[in-house]
Amino acid sequence: MTRHTDTAVATDLTLRWLVRGTTATAAILLLTAVFDIWPFKPLASTGTAMLLLAAAVTIEVSRRSGWRSHRIHHRWAGMLTGLGILGTLIAISGVGQAWPIPMFGLGLGALTVGSTWMILARYRSTPEGVDNHGVMTNPTMNRGAAGWMLGILMTGFYVLVYWYPSALDGLVRTTDWLSWAMRGRAADHWFMYSLVYTLAVAVFGIRAWYRYRHVKYQRLRTLSVVFVQVILAFVLPSILVLFQQPEFYFSYFWPLKWTYLWPGDYGMGWILADSGRLGMFMIGWGAIMSFVATPILTYYYGKRWYCSWVCGCGAMAETMGDPYRHLAPRSTASWQLERWMIHGSLLVIVVATAVLWINSATEGAMLGSLSGAFAQTYGFLFGSIWAGVIGVGFYPFLGTRIWCRYGCPMAAILGLQQRFFSRFRITTNGGQCISCGNCSAYCEMGIDVRWYAQRGQNIVRASCVGCGICSSVCPRGVLKLENGPADGRLGRPVLVEWEDVDILSGYD
Repeated sequence: MTRHTDTAVATDLTLRWLVRGTTATAAILLLTAVFDIWPFKPLASTGTAMLLLAAAVTIEVSRRSGWRSHRIHHRWAGMLTGLGILGTLIAISGVGQAWPIPMFGLGLGALTVGSTWMILARYRSTPEGVDNHGVMTNPTMNRGAAGWMLGILMTGFYVLVYWYPSALDGLVRTTDWLSWAMRGRAADHWFMYSLVYTLAVAVFGIRAWYRYRHVKYQRLRTLSVVFVQVILAFVLPSILVLFQQPEFYFSYFWPLKWTYLWPGDYGMGWILADSGRLGMFMIGWGAIMSFVATPILTYYYGKRWYCSWVCGCGAMAETMGDPYRHLAPRSTASWQLERWMIHGSLLVIVVATAVLWINSATEGAMLGSLSGAFAQTYGFLFGSIWAGVIGVGFYPFLGTRIWCRYGCPMAAILGLQQRFFSRFRITTNGGQCISCGNCSAYCEMGIDVRWYAQRGQNIVRASCVGCGICSSVCPRGVLKLENGPADGRLGRPVLVEWEDVDILSGYD
């Protein structure tokens, strides 16, 4: 026992120094990038530093999650994941471009397999039921140093993808073979990003499956988001490109994918240009889904049918973002800010769409040549900065639904209908509530679910995405997602009004 303890302590100390050394090296590389000095170009130094930070985070997470030498699966899975990070680092540096397929295997391939193995080693042998052990104390999931490093890494990746894609060219070249096979052309940075995004949803979808496998609703929902992302948002658009057709995403609609109903070259023009009847079908599909199918489905099922079952942003939030759902802002001020921002975003996209169509109908009389700049500005602010860099990069800081809560116009429309014209509600059995607070703690939208449960009231909130995690983590089965008659959804019983509690009445 003593020998084993000494070995464990020595291993833990070694890992601590390894994390410190890796982080210090990353910091030095960032300084060389800032001052543009030896040994690499600034972008290469920045990319190298980001991957070193990723390696440090992986080691720190493994160390704090109980990774010990006798847990053979964790050890080998962690080593394979580390090899994948190292391979990705080498690929970004440009070394090995002559061997793209082996470099893909050593980089993204090993990272995907190693991460999947780690997830299986962590969850497969555990009993069914939600295991919350360490969620609130692990620094990676609770804004500790490792969490901050991970957030900086994710944000930095999005900055490079949107504004400095040449820094990732070495990694892009390792995906050429797959792009040629699927699209008949060499890869660009958007194909590489789409591949990484899809792999992340698939790998962490396995985690979500095992974590919530005791609930049928969660199993089906996880399968849905992974299927939609892999097939409708990655494979099918790639095949369309292979056949010289527009890279159309059948799972995104206006106003989330605003360009599908905007006029001109910055809108539907590029879809109709060379695609004939198929292009007309795509535009018709987008219009029908936006103005016919969406209201009908939301009436019957609430906004959950899209936000938690179809949307790619929701897919990432429900899979890779799941460990950070408890970080959602919950104050009254954040709720008031949410209402202003998300409805303001909806107003902006509606006005922008109307202005662009009026400008198109009047042959440029309203905006003239500025219409293109007008459209590009909206795409830069909402598509790149808000939905991309902040929406995903800030997971370890502000939770997983920052874009959905504060910026998504699609969520705003669905939320308004869900609040005033829908059959969806979460019913509560207040008599069974023990006020543990699990439901509120794990609500990614920052809703105080417990407040409703204690009062026995139905939860009918515009922001609720119907993920059902509040129900899944409830130890007493208090909460239930239902679709019932629209009448009578509101105003269910309040078990005890505060005015009825008067402890001094007996002393009058």
